[in-house]
Amino acid sequence: MSTESKREQVEGVVLSARGDKTITVSVPMMVQHPKYRKYLRKVRVFRAHDEANEAKEGDRVLLRQCRPISKSKHWQLLSVIERAQTV
Repeated sequence: MSTESKREQVEGVVLSARGDKTITVSVPMMVQHPKYRKYLRKVRVFRAHDEANEAKEGDRVLLRQCRPISKSKHWQLLSVIERAQTV
């Protein structure tokens, strides 16, 4: 039996990192229209737990679904994939 987690993982961009230990992440998705079969771009916004406050605005991150941490936080930061470009 494998030891990998079966929990859902998503990749997105951090919109806000203002809260303590909380980040807001935008996850783009392609959804097919049920009748017309055209693909539409939709964006879901998740709040995620960031224990070490390591993610900043604009970073690409990987999230994993977890138990409810608060009313709106059901995701946990796994890793920062790419840092945002700072000028």
